[in-house]
This record gives sequence, structure tokens and C-alpha cells, in this order.
Amino acid sequence: MYIFARESRSHARESRSHARCGPNARARSNTTDLHNYTFVVFTSTPEGSPSSILDIITANDITSRANYVYSFFAAVGFLAGCFLLFSFIQTYRAHRRVAWLDSLLWVFCGFQMLLLLLSLHIVVYRPDFMKSTALGCAALSFTINSTSLCSLLVLALLAYVLTFDPPSHALLRNPKVCTALVFLTSTLICLLLAALRGLQEVNDCVMDPAHAGVSYAVAKLCLALLLPYSLQLGLLISSCVLKRKSRGRFLSGSEEGPMFLTVSMVTFLCLLFYTTALVRGFQLISSGGLSPKERAFLSVAECVLFLGSSVSLVLVLFMHRPCRESLYGVMRQLRDLCRNPGRAQPNRNIITPHIEITDSLQDIES
Repeated sequence: MYIFARESRSHARESRSHARCGPNARARSNTTDLHNYTFVVFTSTPEGSPSSILDIITANDITSRANYVYSFFAAVGFLAGCFLLFSFIQTYRAHRRVAWLDSLLWVFCGFQMLLLLLSLHIVVYRPDFMKSTALGCAALSFTINSTSLCSLLVLALLAYVLTFDPPSHALLRNPKVCTALVFLTSTLICLLLAALRGLQEVNDCVMDPAHAGVSYAVAKLCLALLLPYSLQLGLLISSCVLKRKSRGRFLSGSEEGPMFLTVSMVTFLCLLFYTTALVRGFQLISSGGLSPKERAFLSVAECVLFLGSSVSLVLVLFMHRPCRESLYGVMRQLRDLCRNPGRAQPNRNIITPHIEITDSLQDIES
């Protein structure tokens, strides 16, 4: 937005003549200073379409409020992720080994924390955009897409373990095989998306720029969302069929089943909202351009995309039993410390009863 104050030539000559007539005339000229200037206001969007100042102010206000709300939830999610990391370390130190299902869960939480860290460019710069080179912005977009896709593929591995409960010698129970499969698949898909995206010409860094076109948005919808969730849905449907034939319990009767379904549904809805808004926005850009409010809606959709990571971490913290019990234990310790500040806890020698039931000789013979 540009505002110019231009003094007209006739009023300029009059003001110079009044300035020579003394202080009284100078006082009279001060009352007409407002009329001596013609204000010319030019506003334009990046595509060059004119827009009013009120629409721009309203759009910036919407973006700023969405940024404030997301900043709060991102902080809560990051704290939940830090506690999950602490719980993982405590579990590993206690048992010196981690179950395969828990390992996949911790890897998923690590990718979600990385996404929260990558979303700092939204928290710091919005409603403005981060300034970066074309190569740096492309690298940021590639990193975000690959991290999000890796987390979805780890969710697909979780679905495989929960539905089929493979033995320890299975191929997809090998950490090296799973790591290579996840990283190779995500890298190939993200390289294809990067080729469709191209390099951004302006200095404003946008994760999914407008010049990428509708083909990029549709490809991201199909490859980064529908493909991994179609794999999860296929695994769940096949599990239902197999369990019905064998009269077994759904998701192997595991207590992590409801947590997996909830987290998967939350991430799916957030990704679906963002990719749908992206396809709609790129269609409007190709047909004529976006208004400031529609650009603000795309910024809100980007916040919703990263909000799924924060909500997922909080859900894992409260729905995963070991993490929940660890959280309750820390809260009990803090409560006891606040009730008795500065007082040392007495040493309590509590004897835990050990009950052992053995069969007698008569029971064995009978």
C-alpha cells in the first residue's frame, strides 16, 4: 500500500505569497494547509488487483488473531512433546529396551515436534511473510512436506502392527527396513512436489506459493494425503475382515487402538482442510485473483495444518497409558511438594506383600 501527499501548484504559489505578508497572513494560511494537499492512495495485492484499505486491515486482523490462537496451542503441544520425550527416556532407562509399537509411537511424536519447530516462521512473521531466497524457501517447503509425509507413513506402520500383530522376525519389524522405506518413499514424493512447485520469484517465503498452480495443489492432495490414508484404510478394512473370520478382537485387542484412531482422524481432518483450501485458493488465483480476506483464509488454513501436530501430541500424552501415568505421578509429586514446602519427606519403609499360590501335592496327584 502506497500513500502520497502531493501539493497542488496553485496552492503552493498562494502559500508562498501568504508567507511574505507577515504573521497574520501566515496564521490564515495554516488553517488551509489541509486543503493544500491532495492525498492519493494506491493499494494493490501481489497480483496487482486493487483492494480497499479496510479489506486489508480486516484480513491482517484475522491473520493476527489466528496466529495468536495457534501460538498458544503450539506452546501447549510443544510442552506435551517435551514431556513425552522425558517419559520415553525414563521408560528406556528402566527397561533398557522399548517395544516396537512404542518405538513407532515415539518416532511419530518426534516428527510432530519437528513440524511445530518448522512452523515458527508463521508465529514470528505473520501477518507478514518471512523474507528468504528462492532456494531457501523451496528447502523449507521440502522439509515440511517430507516431515509431514514421514509422520503419516509411520502412522501407516502403526496401523500394520496394530491390525496384524506381526512376529518379531517379520520384515516390517526390522528398524532398518522401516527407516529406509519411510524416508525413501517420502523423499520421492516430495521431490515430485518440489518439481511441480518450482522456485519462488518474490522474496516473501510461502510454503505453497500461488504460482505453483492447481496441478501442484491436486498432486499434494493425492500424494501427501490420500495415498497414506488410503493405505491405513486398507489395513483397517482387511483387519476387520480377518478378525471377523477368526472371531478375534479389532486392532488385536490393544489399548493403543483408540489412541491411534483418534490421532489419525485429527491429522486427517487438519490436512484435508488445508489441502482443500489450497486447491480452492489456486483455482481462484487462476481464474482472476484472490481478495485479502481469501488470502487471510489461506493463512488460517496453514495454521490449522500445524495445529494438528499440537493436538496429536496432547492426545498421545493423555491417551497413552504409560505417559498418562507418568504425568499423574509428576503431578502428585508437585502437589505434595506444594502442600509441604521446605519439609523433607520422611523415609518410609513400606513392605510390599508378595503372595504366591502353589499347588499342593494332593492337587497335583488328583
